[in-house]
Amino acid sequence: MIDRPFLGGGQVTLLTLARGLDRERFEVFAASEPGGPLVEEMGKLGVPHVPISLRKSSGLRAVAAIAAVLKNNRIDVLHTHGGIAGLYGRWAAKKAGTPAVVHTIHGIHYLHYRNPLIRRAFVILERRLSRITDAVIFVSEADLERGRRLRLALPERSRLIRNGVDPAIPAAASDPGKKREELGAQGKPLVAAVSRLHRQKGVAYLLRAVPFIRRELPAVKVAIAGGGPLQEALALEIRRLGIGDAALLLGERADAREILAAADVFVLPSLWEGLPYVLVEAAALGMPIVATDIDGIREVIRSGSTGILVPPRNPAALASAVLLLLGDRDLAGKLGENARREIPGRFSVGRMIAETGFLYEEVLRSKTPRPGGRPGPPVE
Repeated sequence: MIDRPFLGGGQVTLLTLARGLDRERFEVFAASEPGGPLVEEMGKLGVPHVPISLRKSSGLRAVAAIAAVLKNNRIDVLHTHGGIAGLYGRWAAKKAGTPAVVHTIHGIHYLHYRNPLIRRAFVILERRLSRITDAVIFVSEADLERGRRLRLALPERSRLIRNGVDPAIPAAASDPGKKREELGAQGKPLVAAVSRLHRQKGVAYLLRAVPFIRRELPAVKVAIAGGGPLQEALALEIRRLGIGDAALLLGERADAREILAAADVFVLPSLWEGLPYVLVEAAALGMPIVATDIDGIREVIRSGSTGILVPPRNPAALASAVLLLLGDRDLAGKLGENARREIPGRFSVGRMIAETGFLYEEVLRSKTPRPGGRPGPPVE
């Protein structure tokens, strides 16, 4: 279960598990808000989808609806992803008597809220919810350690399962030149970012790096694929900076992998992360990578070996690293090849699926089996 049906990091995890879990051992249902690309992908997989309103205002109605789904379908394990689904889902599982509950924290986002009272409130809430959670998954070593320090879960219920990406999925772009032409970058340097337009992702700092890059490379194009709440604010920032001919806000794109494959450099300017899928995807494509030197990213990229890490919130440093890779194609090729050879194997999708499936069985073994054993009829 997850709240929003777009394809962000948590949604990709849910989709990957739904696709990869052994059907001899598991019958899989997925729940989220209705509509959107996540639901479309579940339909392609033949996974029953449960549409539930999980908006912050849904409250008791959402809890009652989820509890009914859990009871009616005799769900054995509820796995929630992210804060909203984790709040309503775990509360509903307690009401429904669901045997086992697993929760994944895809980055401890509330620690970056500006209001300290709200940050403290979320820490206390997570501690209480963890008491009715059989296992809490952290996706990075840094978050696991931070979660232990903050007592977000009991030590024996805290697990590290890193995100996994299938490196065998090929780049969809059979003709990168055609994609570059579509983006207006034919014969020009092309920098790409694939990112949700949210404060967490630091896209504004990439935009502020563009004037520095253009001093050396006036023809550069910076293509940013992704949507989100800052779409309008970032469009205003582009106008303020006078870089409308260089910076492209592309919105949600089904061809994001093609855009990556066509670019010269990939940039991830995040302010905080759990463990970002897109870095592993870029590495699998052999992309030269510039990213910020923060927890989560440091577990993927070794600066100077598999990419270049720069301080967050620093447009000048971001621009310098991009210019270095655009100007030294031998270095860019070496870093991209090192990333392709080293990173995907450390973050394999098979490992993630296997570790999660074993965890489901482990938490169930500690429970009394349900009378009758098998689940009820599938959800519409």
